[in-house]
Amino acid sequence: MLDRAQIEAILPHRDPFLWLDRVIELVPGESAVAEKDVLATEDVFRGHFPDYPVFPGVLQLEAMAQTGAVALLSLPEMKGKIALFARADDVRFRRPVVPGDTLRFETRLTERRGRIGKGEGKTFVGSDLVCSGTLTFAIAEP
Repeated sequence: MLDRAQIEAILPHRDPFLWLDRVIELVPGESAVAEKDVLATEDVFRGHFPDYPVFPGVLQLEAMAQTGAVALLSLPEMKGKIALFARADDVRFRRPVVPGDTLRFETRLTERRGRIGKGEGKTFVGSDLVCSGTLTFAIAEP
């Protein structure tokens, strides 16, 4: 399992835009499974929505992409590179995510040609599938 500090050693993301609390499975270059505990104190709920807090779907997508980036950027040859989120296709949100939920992001890299690649992402709360989609990324060298 990777903790927050170990995730930060792989990803360039930092607070307030790192959405992974821990990585519980990792196969470098292939797949990763990560989790996030959705807390009522998250700043995002000040505006989305104060009287009915719902964790934004777009942030679920970002977290799935970050999970895939952990799988990709954990490869030795990817050290120091950045995976840019380029596209999302066939995205479905199945139910609201609320404070108290623990999100489990499962992302599998499915294709890579040069600097462009794709992955399949799924987000679960318990055994319930709450979000899924196909993610496209581009590899950049800062």
